[in-house]
Amino acid sequence: MAHPYPVHEAKAKLSEILRQVKQGRSVTISERGREIARVVPVERPRDLATRLEHLQRDGVILPPRGAADTIRPIARRRGAVRRFLESRG
Repeated sequence: MAHPYPVHEAKAKLSEILRQVKQGRSVTISERGREIARVVPVERPRDLATRLEHLQRDGVILPPRGAADTIRPIARRRGAVRRFLESRG
């Protein structure tokens, strides 16, 4: 682990600290020579089902309503999407 950042230095180098954390490293913050905090990477689930479950739990996405086969097609005639896009300019 790298040397601890004193609080005043951590304030000035927040972007550098966050870059290190994104790379998977933990960074320690100290005050008057004593370690007081550790910034660590957030553990993210690897499998899609767990990630979706966490996003639903956190209110980022809504759970599905009904079956996927109940979705009606947007374009009913051949070329409708192309004509729509062309009309948008």
